[in-house]
Amino acid sequence: MRVDQFDFELPAERVALHPAVPRDSARMLVIDPVSMSDGKPPSDHVVTDLLSFLRPGDILIANNTRVLPAELVGKRIRGDAIAKVTVNLHKRDEPDLWRAFARPAKKLKLGEELIFEKPDMDPLVATCENKGESGEVLLRFDRSGAELDEAIKARGAMPLPPYISAKRDHDSQDDTDYQTIYAEHDGAVAAPTAGLHFTDELMANIKMMGVEVDFVTLHVGAGTFLPVKVDDTKDHQMHAEWGELSEITIEKIKKCRANGGRLVAVGTTSMRVLETASASGELKPFCGETSIFITPGYQFNAVDILMTNFHLPKSTLFMLVSAFSGFENMRRAYAHAIENEYRFYSFGDASLLFREQR
Repeated sequence: MRVDQFDFELPAERVALHPAVPRDSARMLVIDPVSMSDGKPPSDHVVTDLLSFLRPGDILIANNTRVLPAELVGKRIRGDAIAKVTVNLHKRDEPDLWRAFARPAKKLKLGEELIFEKPDMDPLVATCENKGESGEVLLRFDRSGAELDEAIKARGAMPLPPYISAKRDHDSQDDTDYQTIYAEHDGAVAAPTAGLHFTDELMANIKMMGVEVDFVTLHVGAGTFLPVKVDDTKDHQMHAEWGELSEITIEKIKKCRANGGRLVAVGTTSMRVLETASASGELKPFCGETSIFITPGYQFNAVDILMTNFHLPKSTLFMLVSAFSGFENMRRAYAHAIENEYRFYSFGDASLLFREQR
């Protein structure tokens, strides 16, 4: 399909710069293709109304990745000259090797060391091993694995989406706001934002009504913010992200299915793991990188209901939701959301999508 078919006009004021407080007070637009085929509009709710759309015996699958404070500010030293360098880590290749976007990248030289300091700590040092396009660099650190993770946490700031950081400064509340309550496994450099709507109380109420809750892991990369630069979706190269789905979780899903329950994915990241793991038609354990690119015409094998935020024009995520609930349905739903002042993107409102039956 042509990429411009997924374009729409989004007023700048519809893009949220801060989350709703409390988290589960955000609005939620429910998009049911069956109702919409009868001419009905999508229905307006709030996130706590999610309980009304779940049934005992369903299973809710969320992404338990944890966002690393992956924005590092350091310096490079060249003779007597010291220059500031900012890097945003976005994908780990090896225990001590990260891909990152650097500013300013053009002035970095191969083999040059970057030094990230904090009082009362040994400096964290990275060597520039490669330079790519659009400011991407490959950095090898002087420590690895969990030791490196702790060093990054001690020195880094939460990597807010670029459209937010361009409009306001980072504040301490972002460290909490940009992390899900169930975050467990370090590795993401962007939040699985549908999960940001959940509170402890909402999660407890979901479990109390007889809905199983379990998790996949997908370490969200900064590639999620990259624009689509081709004219046709068939020419787009999707970024790869590391994910995992365990045998134990699969058994829970199979039990749910056998009893007539539905699989509810929290976020497109959870969906991408589940659909990757079921590419053969059967859900199988998965551990590795996925670059699955879902566009209209895709045959869904795993997910019945998707909770997600509102996505940007011409983005791969708007293409995904259009594949799930129907292209025309989503165009109508987004027009309704814009007209009724829903808040878009990472800190924005939620939508609950039911799968279009073909």
